[in-house]
Amino acid sequence: MSLREEIVRQMNEAAKAAKDEAGRQRLETLRNVLAQVKNKEIALIKRSEGLSDEEVISVVRTMIKQCFESIEMFKKGGRNDLVDKTEAELKILKSFLPPELSRDEIKGIVSEVVKSLNASGPKDMGRVMKEVMPKVAGKADGKLVNEVVRELLGQ
Repeated sequence: MSLREEIVRQMNEAAKAAKDEAGRQRLETLRNVLAQVKNKEIALIKRSEGLSDEEVISVVRTMIKQCFESIEMFKKGGRNDLVDKTEAELKILKSFLPPELSRDEIKGIVSEVVKSLNASGPKDMGRVMKEVMPKVAGKADGKLVNEVVRELLGQ
C-alpha cells in the first residue's frame, strides 16, 4: 500500500470516528495532507499516475515546516489555543515520516563516503554532501548531515 493510499485509508477511518475534538482535528489534518498531495500532483502534471511515496513525504515535510513556523508566530501572538491545535496537527503529520537516522548512523554513512572519495578536508565538503544526501534523503535532517560532514572533515 502506498503512502497516499494509507493517508486515504486513515482519513476514511477518521471520518467514521470523528466524534470528539481530537477526532475532528485528525480528520481535518488528513484532509489537508491529501489536498496538498493533490495540489502537488496537479503542479507536477502527475494526476493520472500519482505521486511516489518520496514525493508524498516531501509534501508532508513541507507541511511540517509550515507548522513549526505557525507555532512560532502563534506563540509570539499569545495564541496558545492555536499553538495547541497546530502541535496536534504536527504530531499527526510526523506519523507519516519514516524513522529518522541517528547521529551515529549518519556518521557511519558519511565515513563510508569520505573514504570512498578520499576526501581530506573542508574543500571536499561539496563532493561529500552530494554523495551523502541521496543516501539519507527523507531519513535525516540536512542540517544534522552538514554538521556531521563538517565534523568528519575537520572544519
